[in-house]
Amino acid sequence: MRMSGLNAVQFYVPWNYHEPEPGVYKFNGSRDLFAFLKEATLANLLVILRPGPYICAEWEMGGLPAWLLRKPKIHLRTSDPDFLAAVDSWFKVLLPKIHPWLYHNGGNIISIQVENEYGSYRACDMSYMRHLAGLFRALLGDKILLFTTDGPEGLKCGSLQGLYTTIDFGPADNMTKIFALLRKYEPRGPLVNSEYYTGWLDYWGQNHSTRSVPAVTKGLENMLKLGASVNMYMFHGGTNFGYWNGADEKGRFLPITTSYDYDAPISEAGDPTPKLFAIRNVISKFQEVPLGPLPPPSPKMTLGPLSLHLDGNLLAFLDFLCPQGPIHSILPMTFEAVNQDHGYMLYRTYLTHTVSEPTQFWVPNNGVHDRAYVMVDGVFQGVLERNMKRNLFLTGKKGAKLDVLLENMGRLSFGSNSSDFKGLLEPPVLGQTVLTQWLMFPLKVDNLVKWWFPNQLLKSSHPQTPSGPTFYSTTFPILGSGGDTFLFLPGWTKGQVWINGFNLGRYWTKRGPQQTLYVPRPLLFPRGALNKITLLELENVPLQPQIQFLDRPILNSTMHKTYIYSLSDESASEPMELSGH
Repeated sequence: MRMSGLNAVQFYVPWNYHEPEPGVYKFNGSRDLFAFLKEATLANLLVILRPGPYICAEWEMGGLPAWLLRKPKIHLRTSDPDFLAAVDSWFKVLLPKIHPWLYHNGGNIISIQVENEYGSYRACDMSYMRHLAGLFRALLGDKILLFTTDGPEGLKCGSLQGLYTTIDFGPADNMTKIFALLRKYEPRGPLVNSEYYTGWLDYWGQNHSTRSVPAVTKGLENMLKLGASVNMYMFHGGTNFGYWNGADEKGRFLPITTSYDYDAPISEAGDPTPKLFAIRNVISKFQEVPLGPLPPPSPKMTLGPLSLHLDGNLLAFLDFLCPQGPIHSILPMTFEAVNQDHGYMLYRTYLTHTVSEPTQFWVPNNGVHDRAYVMVDGVFQGVLERNMKRNLFLTGKKGAKLDVLLENMGRLSFGSNSSDFKGLLEPPVLGQTVLTQWLMFPLKVDNLVKWWFPNQLLKSSHPQTPSGPTFYSTTFPILGSGGDTFLFLPGWTKGQVWINGFNLGRYWTKRGPQQTLYVPRPLLFPRGALNKITLLELENVPLQPQIQFLDRPILNSTMHKTYIYSLSDESASEPMELSGH
């Protein structure tokens, strides 16, 4: 970034990443905010900080902790006392740690954003924004510049007297018109585009987003000619590892892909792209760009194909996945009600009478949040999905075991006017019968993969044809020092993948567009040590259960366009209009 001619880096602090449980704070490892601030100092970059509390960022629940929803009536991003109490206690931990890093205290933080595009949220609660501004001032003092960011239509509810107003827009928007609008709110001082879109996000099942180099550079040059300040969103996008992706709601539920490459100037793997060189060229017309070569792309490696072996069906591991045993309830409970923030939960009941004719199994009021994998006596029957009309018909004898595995695909991070609870939000119906008496197993899949699988606990006979959610794994050495790589899963359907116990994220080969998962080199053991890869395939396994590692990503292959049974009428590939992120 420094070598491209930038003088500042702007980044988010995701609250849910640092406070996983109320009062439990994590600032170590990949959560070491202060190591990152030190790196910025070493690179001679100033810092613009975006601590939220809400950040959007296509991140799970826009950075708000899921545990807030354990109070189901909470009103997020308002002056609801329950919400403010949680925000206050978090900022009383975070902001004092930030204080020494402020510019006037000898640090590198020159300004701090309050909230994020609040004008795009329906609440328009000015007392909430005033509360936040007061809290920031009380904990950080009067010298630091505080500002807001909104899309053009969000300035009315998003700006606040006493906070500097900035705006966000992309290369296709009318700069003159938008900056003229900004001047009505901020008559003096620099014009600031806080999010100038160099690319765009990807949804599962839609095409990979790109923004052309000429469009991005032309817009940048026009703003710099005006003397405006520009933050490029994203300059580096990165990866939604684990369960950290968010989702949008645009007439239907649209989860964000694992890759957040964003077609940004620096690729997901941290490499310079042609867009970066073009941007550097534009910046060099306005100020001196540091001399010297840019850091080269990181070394990449290829490996495989490797064959995976069957570890067993998910149902066979229930005792290890849920060691404390199930929770019993007449009606199904949400993830939040049983303190399960992410991942998967199994709902189990038994048929109270024989169903001999194929009978429809469904969940009223769009009550599947977000995907349900249905099994009868351990045999996979099919999938129900949020906002999708799918017909699923079941048969079974009295006493047959009905298992429904629910996947949380990531909580809404933008465009939502209500809390995004996960799991079965309504009791399922079989024919005319409302199903009751549920056992709920909150699954600790990551613990199983990390701690128990290495011991190979289960050596029982495997089913010949695996059916439904199933674990696969293998081990492999890397000769030499290795490199960054991209995991390709041809023929697999959908699931989650771990390397050496690290949750790489979701794959959804069948839906696309993303076909490879980025594997950073530090996750792999080099020089002949054994690496372990584990897959949880949720639906169907290829005839040859193989994977391979490639030296470049495949982010733009949407292989099956036929799955859209949307409740809304808009076409699946219609371009999305979103204010910004």
